[in-house]
Amino acid sequence: MTCLQRDVSISPSPGKEMAVKRRDRGFSMLELIIAASIGLIATIMTFVSLAPMLKQQNVTTGYNDVLTTMRRAREQAAGDMRVYVVTFTAPGTITVTQNTTTGPLLITVTLPQDITFHVEPGLPTSPTAAPTTPDGFGTASYAIDFDQGVGLGGATSIYFQPDGTALDINGNINNGVIYMGRVGELSSSRAITLWGSTGRIRGWRYWPAPTSAWRQQ
Repeated sequence: MTCLQRDVSISPSPGKEMAVKRRDRGFSMLELIIAASIGLIATIMTFVSLAPMLKQQNVTTGYNDVLTTMRRAREQAAGDMRVYVVTFTAPGTITVTQNTTTGPLLITVTLPQDITFHVEPGLPTSPTAAPTTPDGFGTASYAIDFDQGVGLGGATSIYFQPDGTALDINGNINNGVIYMGRVGELSSSRAITLWGSTGRIRGWRYWPAPTSAWRQQ
């Protein structure tokens, strides 16, 4: 007896065929919209979480720029046996020149755009009663407040001498303080003080809580 063999091919079911075609088409418009929305939400959340950190970094950068510029000018004056003049100009520029404020320009420093020389309302204003101004200099009347004890203060230039001292334009010992921070944010306030007789420069940070006070950094 001879058996006849037939070539039998099995066709995929309609459901499977549709699934194959759907996979071939790629993502649907709805799937693309959902994926884009998830990516956008993740980006926004990342930006929101990083924004305070970026603001804090700008405060630190501005503070370090002022501190470094003052210390560098003092060291260069001693090393080069020249007078180096540091001048502060609101809202946020520092220049270093030789001999006079109009002498050869050596350095120009600009603070981050959101950081300015200013006294934020709420900062201590007494040089003697706690909480005091940084190193007890002035009454926080000026953002750039050098020449303490000479006239009304408020001088904006420091003349670093080869012997390490700091004088004003008239040769007087130049003590003072400079304030900076972000406008409207009391906790961002920073200050730098100068003792003219020794040229000592100190940095300060304001802590509004738990006890309002300037603390040396």
